Amino acid sequence: MRVQITETILRDAHQSLIATRMSTEDMKDALQLLDKIGYFSLECWGGATFDSCVRFLNEDPWERLRFIRKNVKNTKLQMLLRGQNLLGYKHYADDVVEYFVQKSVANGIDIIRIFDALNDSRNLETAMRACKKEGGHAQGAICYTISPVHTFEQYLKDAKYLVEAGADSICIKDMAGLLLPYTAYDLVKVLKEHVKLPIQVHTHYTAGTASMTYIKAAEAGADILDCALSPFSQGTSQPPTESIVAALRGTPYDTGLVLADINEISQIFRAVREKYIKSGLLNPKVMGVDINTLIYQVPGGMLSNLVNQMKEAGKEDQLQDVLKEVPRVREDFGYPPLVTPTSQIVGTQSVMNVISGERYKMVPKESKDLVAGKYGKTPVAIKQEIIDKILKGEKPITHRPADDIAPALEETRREMKEYLEQEEDVLTYAMFPKVAKDFFEHRRAVKYKLDKDLTDMEDKVHPV
Repeated sequence: MRVQITETILRDAHQSLIATRMSTEDMKDALQLLDKIGYFSLECWGGATFDSCVRFLNEDPWERLRFIRKNVKNTKLQMLLRGQNLLGYKHYADDVVEYFVQKSVANGIDIIRIFDALNDSRNLETAMRACKKEGGHAQGAICYTISPVHTFEQYLKDAKYLVEAGADSICIKDMAGLLLPYTAYDLVKVLKEHVKLPIQVHTHYTAGTASMTYIKAAEAGADILDCALSPFSQGTSQPPTESIVAALRGTPYDTGLVLADINEISQIFRAVREKYIKSGLLNPKVMGVDINTLIYQVPGGMLSNLVNQMKEAGKEDQLQDVLKEVPRVREDFGYPPLVTPTSQIVGTQSVMNVISGERYKMVPKESKDLVAGKYGKTPVAIKQEIIDKILKGEKPITHRPADDIAPALEETRREMKEYLEQEEDVLTYAMFPKVAKDFFEHRRAVKYKLDKDLTDMEDKVHPV
């Protein structure tokens, strides 16, 4: 059975290695060549790319998508969407989610990979329904993690929920690189036996086992594998496209892709890679193997955040205590998979527990919201003693969190009307109001050659 490849060079590869800083300029010379390879899809949008475009690169993410679509006419374009969180870090109103999906498809996206940090299918339903309505391919993702409750039976149950919600395919999303080769084989086998949809596998090379995981997943019947061109592969990124293509050549899983053609594109990204190594943005440390991922079962990005938090607090000597505290907090919080935003919530709470010397003496709002059900249903119910300690009498919600959010699209439109140049701007503002405002002001200043400090927007006056 032929295995297909999703290429991540335009999204997750650089999100994982250079904090999503690859610009459209870096990509442009490769786009038409990528389109000729024969990939299943090009993952090029969503995840952190949207935030990074407006916050750091002064790029319009919608313009980037349209530019890629203009240059990639034959290959499906794919994005990553955090369910009801869209591309932000909280739940948004249903009308905002529906409009975002509509505009994503209208601007060129074919496949939307939709996941929820808690694997709570209720948080995926609006986005899945909207994707189907717009004629997009809705790929339901299961966040893979390890815990006493994350069994094959549970993952199969999650997959069946996604099928019921209208998924066109299923992705095993291993965001931390925890999926080991023989486990991958068994998990893919179970899903293929009970779910009659294509199965895609996504992992990271952090622990050094990802290529072996892909070989076993292919042998078990995986239909599609996420890979990254070699200059931005391995480390905290995906396995190299070229290596996987070469390894499967001449087998029943042959991808049919031509290695020489792929290598031609890799030459372009080797130059891009060198640029980011020289700038210091690509740290060689993230290119190596970090076995701590398997020992502590935390994503590489979460591990580096914990190190930074302890450094800032002057408590580096207590890092091991924090790493031991993470699984305890995770158990207290109902065993959430560690992916944005739950990885940040569990990590920060673990740091606070250790630094304060008393568990849950300091509790951030995000921890309270997680325990209160405002992110969704945790994989297992949180113990009453933890609820009492953290919520102090407040009763957790059991319904879908977004049911409490009033329609927000028209109010958002009114709030940002002075910046509106295209319909999509409403959605950029809805997700990132402060960052979007700064970006819109910069865009206007560049377009009309205005000095922001001299502009009187109220009276529409600017000195000549």
